[in-house]
Amino acid sequence: MEKLMISGGRPLQGMVSISGAKNSAIALIPAAILAESEVILDNLPLLSDVAVYAEILEELGAKVAWEGSQMRIDPSAIKSIPMPNGPVKKLRASYYMMGAMLGRFKEAVVGLPGGCNFEPRPIDQHIKGFEALGATVTNEHGSIHLHAKELRGTKIYLDVSSVGATINIMLAAARAKGATIIENAAKEPEIIDVATLLNSMGAVIKGAGTETIRIEGVSELHGCRHSIIPDRIQAGTYMIAAAATRGDVLIDNIIPKHLEAITAKMQEMGVVIEEFDESIRVKGTPSYEHVDVKALIYPGFATDLQSPMTSLLTQARGVSVLSDFVYSNRFKHVPELVRMGAKIRVEGRSAIIEGGNLNAAKVKAADLRAGAALVIAGLTVEDGVTEVTGVEYIDRGYDHLVSNLRMLGADVWRQSE
Repeated sequence: MEKLMISGGRPLQGMVSISGAKNSAIALIPAAILAESEVILDNLPLLSDVAVYAEILEELGAKVAWEGSQMRIDPSAIKSIPMPNGPVKKLRASYYMMGAMLGRFKEAVVGLPGGCNFEPRPIDQHIKGFEALGATVTNEHGSIHLHAKELRGTKIYLDVSSVGATINIMLAAARAKGATIIENAAKEPEIIDVATLLNSMGAVIKGAGTETIRIEGVSELHGCRHSIIPDRIQAGTYMIAAAATRGDVLIDNIIPKHLEAITAKMQEMGVVIEEFDESIRVKGTPSYEHVDVKALIYPGFATDLQSPMTSLLTQARGVSVLSDFVYSNRFKHVPELVRMGAKIRVEGRSAIIEGGNLNAAKVKAADLRAGAALVIAGLTVEDGVTEVTGVEYIDRGYDHLVSNLRMLGADVWRQSE
């Protein structure tokens, strides 16, 4: 086991280039199963979740060649093999195997997913969509069993605007008979990214990025080459880290429009931000104003940036309120920040944060974004070394984290426990 050691108090300076989006990659890789020939994914992030997915596809019979930021997937020899246990238990997004396998083979057995454990995320909307398309879905001994004689397009209204359910239904419906309409669909950029890949494979999908997506099913999909969009959550995390350390950082290889919510809120605090075509420059200032933040579905403030934002708000004057209306229990980073001297209390869906200096401490990441929050907090500490355990969670969403931070001037290193 490893831990991250952080000797803070240094403003981050320089440029960092953002990797491909994790939340796209974990849907695009299973989407490749739907093709009959090779799919090439470029700008792939080097993350543990990606490695697990490569392992899953190889177990199914696909040929996977992963070098640097490119993955070549040949699914032509893939077989419908039950996956009740094994690698699927290691990551939350293994549920995308349900839609992909159902779309290609009209059957699937997938163990209930694992991943970060900050709040149960039910898959009832996924199941609702599969059943509407004509599948029979049962839960047997902790695994989801799906079977359909054929999949037929239909109209599906999602009770909750779920990213996972929207993508999963798209995967299954891409090779169904007839037209499928998803209403109250999620609008996240990662959904557009998946639709772009599927359309390049020969699917007919319109409306991705709006609340109504239309899918004309096709009988067969072919291989293609696709470049993954930049990771807006990773970009937002580096923006927050730059501001929290009063640094000056150019975040490159991004789509600024995807970051409008975090940009607006940081400017409201007093952070200086300059936007360019594919980059953003973040310059910290000596003093930040308190703000109220509400995490909402896209295009609102991203729930995945709620935890890192908490660390930045400890550096603001006065009292800030951060509320999460996507997940009600995503505050496991708060007790750890309190161990570092933060003045935070949680009331229902909100964290009330009083600004003040933090101290070095031994803390533990309970999930991916909580880990990012603790790293940012450690970077702000003037004296002492902060020790962050639970590094395996951080590795699920931030590739090259230590090398990137060191390149920006931070004193950060990994150490074996």
